[in-house]
Amino acid sequence: MIVALVVVAAAVGLVIVGAVAWREHRHFVDAEENRRRDDEMHRRQEGEVADSEARLRLSLDAITQGVVMADADGTVLYRNPYSQPFTEARHGEALVEAAVSELLAEAAQGRAVEREVELFGPPRQCLFVSAMPLRVEGRDYGSVALIDDITEPQRLDAMRRDFVANISHELRTPMGALSLLAETLAGETDPEVVSRLAVRVQAEAIRLSDIMDDLLELSRIESNEASERAPVAIQHVISDALSRARATAEEKDVPIETALPALDLVVRADRRQLTSAVFNLLDNAVKYSEATRPVRVTTRLEGNWVEVEVRDQGYGIPLRHQERIFERFYQVDRSRGQTDGGVGLGLAIVRHVATNHGGEVRVESTEGEGSSFTLAVPIGAQA
Repeated sequence: MIVALVVVAAAVGLVIVGAVAWREHRHFVDAEENRRRDDEMHRRQEGEVADSEARLRLSLDAITQGVVMADADGTVLYRNPYSQPFTEARHGEALVEAAVSELLAEAAQGRAVEREVELFGPPRQCLFVSAMPLRVEGRDYGSVALIDDITEPQRLDAMRRDFVANISHELRTPMGALSLLAETLAGETDPEVVSRLAVRVQAEAIRLSDIMDDLLELSRIESNEASERAPVAIQHVISDALSRARATAEEKDVPIETALPALDLVVRADRRQLTSAVFNLLDNAVKYSEATRPVRVTTRLEGNWVEVEVRDQGYGIPLRHQERIFERFYQVDRSRGQTDGGVGLGLAIVRHVATNHGGEVRVESTEGEGSSFTLAVPIGAQA
């Protein structure tokens, strides 16, 4: 009996010891599992942070804006590729780096600052540099500077202001004339005078209509609105343009001669746009030619290009004006423009048509001898 009790007690002891050992083993296993799980979570979190940093760096590297980050002591921590060239600049661009350093130092004091830096080039540039502190819940993380090239926005804004000023001026002239003529007509009883004034009113109304038509046409061509490309025979384009220009040519007694090839020259283009371009070249040539002096239109194939040349024996264009004559509203001689009714939109239309078709327009001119304008369009002109 006693032996049995001893055996049972020993067995119970073994069970208890085994249970304790098992518990300790499970505790160790669970602890190791938790440690492994924590390590995996930590590695995953570190990977996610690294991925986020990589994505952020790639994003900052990709933007077309300079980004420079500095810590609270002013030490630069990061520069994206756009801002990097300014650190190595020796000439005007060095002004940008100096502005960045100064603005970062001011931003470190807790205020947002900005400055425009003009570089006179060439090419001329205007850069906008801004800096701001990086603070979250009172903690200072340093500062960041941004560099923006505002050259093109400023150019477009200047063009907009010039456009408004020019169109206001050009519309004011016929509108003022119409107002004066109407006022004169109101108190006139002489039929001959009334008839003469009525002709003047009609001329000013036509001029006003032409200005509006040119503006609408230029707007459509600049936006390439409703442009339909199809095979077009250049001979048909020349014929359409001649029909539109003939009335002015006959009125000024300026003959128009043509030299067209025997074979049809075909391009894939917008017929309306090409006709408008050739008409404006013809219209300019006629307006600035003296009576009986011919305007000659020549069409030829040069490699993969179809060229339409309009040559006159008019007043010619001074060399200093030749680079600007394709700008909107630009006139070599404004007093002559007032007489002939041009407002400086025709050649702007020609340039945009050439650009829309992947082509170009060239000018050769000698003052007092005449001018030659060549519109070149590739045979496979595409939108």
